[in-house]
Amino acid sequence: YISFDIDALDPAFAPGTGTPEIGGFTSREAQALLRGIGKLDLNIAGADVVEVSPPFDAGGVTSLAGANVMHELLCLVAESANRREE
Repeated sequence: YISFDIDALDPAFAPGTGTPEIGGFTSREAQALLRGIGKLDLNIAGADVVEVSPPFDAGGVTSLAGANVMHELLCLVAESANRREE
């Protein structure tokens, strides 16, 4: 199971979180990190994205980042399930 806390991203890329952390990942780095996890051949049963806070996300940037991270995670779960069926 993978849980991705959106405040791991720098506030420039995800300002809509309750605890923004300066010096976090860029969106591209987070995407590369998740795609790298996909190359590890892990058995991933599920995933979630936490700490997205729409009231703090006036421009919708954090919601977009969270949706993209969830897409990457769902791809990892699907690839893992496909390997288990083979």
